[in-house]
Amino acid sequence: MTRSLLTRRSLLKSATGAVASMAAARALLPAGAWAGTPLPEVTGAKLGYIALTDSAPLIIAQEKGYFARHGMTEMLIEKQASWGATRDNMTLGSAAGGIDGGHILRPKVHLYTTGKVIQNNQPLPMYNLLGLNEDCQGLSVTQAYADTGVGLDSSPLKDVFAAKRASGAEVPVAMTFPGGTHDLWMRYWLAAGGIDPTKDVDLIVVPPPQMVANMKVGNMEAFCVGEPWNEQLVNQGIGFTAATTGELWSRHPEKVLGMRADWVDANPNATIAIMMAVMEAQMWCDAAENKDEMAEIVGRRQWYNVPVTDIIGRIKGDINYGNGRKVSDPKLAMKFWGTKGETSFPWKSLDTWFVTENQRWGYLPGDLDSKALVDGTNRSDLWLQAAAGLGLDTTGFGDSRGVETFFDGKTFDPANPQAYLDSLSIKAMV
Repeated sequence: MTRSLLTRRSLLKSATGAVASMAAARALLPAGAWAGTPLPEVTGAKLGYIALTDSAPLIIAQEKGYFARHGMTEMLIEKQASWGATRDNMTLGSAAGGIDGGHILRPKVHLYTTGKVIQNNQPLPMYNLLGLNEDCQGLSVTQAYADTGVGLDSSPLKDVFAAKRASGAEVPVAMTFPGGTHDLWMRYWLAAGGIDPTKDVDLIVVPPPQMVANMKVGNMEAFCVGEPWNEQLVNQGIGFTAATTGELWSRHPEKVLGMRADWVDANPNATIAIMMAVMEAQMWCDAAENKDEMAEIVGRRQWYNVPVTDIIGRIKGDINYGNGRKVSDPKLAMKFWGTKGETSFPWKSLDTWFVTENQRWGYLPGDLDSKALVDGTNRSDLWLQAAAGLGLDTTGFGDSRGVETFFDGKTFDPANPQAYLDSLSIKAMV
C-alpha cells in the first residue's frame, strides 16, 4: 500500500510539473497566440533531419524558439546519417532510442506505411503532416561530360552510357533512397531522354552528405540530391548541375514533416503545437530578408557544417550550374511557405502522384488502392486546424491542386492516374 501511494504521489507531482511548465510557456506567447488551441499532452518529441537545406524549418523552429512558444519546450532535433538511418530510427520510435518523426522524403510516408522498405515488410503507419518545401533539388553530372551538351534534356548521355555498357563497364548513377524523391526525379529525367533507368544505368544509393566525395573519386556518373550538395559540387569544380528539379516540374513538392501515426494519435494537441511552430518557421524562412541569416544558422557546425557560400545562392534562385552557366530566377528558388501556405499544405493530389510514380517503377504494386493509402496517411485536416490556430486564412485549400504538367509535356490528372501511367513508354510496373 505504501508503494502504491508513493507511485501515485510521484505521478501527481510529475503531472503537476508538466502542467506548470506548459503554463509558463503559454505565458510567454503573444496575446491570442493560443486562442482555441488546447495544451499539448507532452512538452517534447524527437524529430530527425538530414543535412539538406529543406530541413531548415525544423532547425529554425528550434533556434528561433517557435517550438517553445507553442509549449513544446523539450524538442530534440537530431541529425541522421542517411535516409536508411532515418527509417531505422523511425521504426524504433523515441521510446526505444529512435525518433518520433521528422524531415523525410515525401514518398517515405507511403513506403513506411505499407512496409515496403521496412525490415520483414512490417508496416509502420505514418502521417504526412505538412510539406516542408518545394523545388531546388539538383541533377548533377561528373565534369567529364561537360562537353556532351546534357542539360534539362538527358538524351546526350544515352550514347555515352550505352558505350560504357558495351565495354562491360557499369554506369553508376546515385540517388538517396529507393522510391524517394531523388530516385524519382532521376528516373523521370533519364526516362524523358530515352534512357531506361532500370536497364541502361546502375542506380546506387548514397547518403546526401557523401555525394560530392563519391563523385570526386569517380564512384558515379551522375546524382540527384538536395542542396547544398549540388552547389558544393560546382564550387569544388568536380561536376556541374544539368538541371534543377524545379525545371522538371515547377512547384513540385519535396520533403515533408512526417510522424509516426501512433505518436500523433496519442498526442494530437502536441502534434498541432509542433505543426504551428514549423509553419511559423516556414514563413520566416520564406521571407527574403531572412535568407542570409537562415543560411548562416543552418550552416553552423551543429547543424549542417557547411559554408554559407554553398547554401545561400540556390535558396534565392541564384543557380550556378557550373561550366560558366549562371541563372538568377526566383522561380527556381527553394520555397518554404508560398503566398498563403500552399507550399506547406499537404495536398492529397501530390501524394497521389508519388504513389503512382512508385507504382510506375515497381516499388508499389500496380493494383494498390492508392486513394485508401493517401486518405489514411495524409493529415491535411490537422494542417487546417494548425492554420486556424495561427489565425491564417484557409479558404481555397482542398484535396487537389489540379492537373500537374511536367517539362516534357506529360500531364498528371490526380483523378485519373492510370491515364498518366498509360502515357509513359518507359516504366517497370509489377
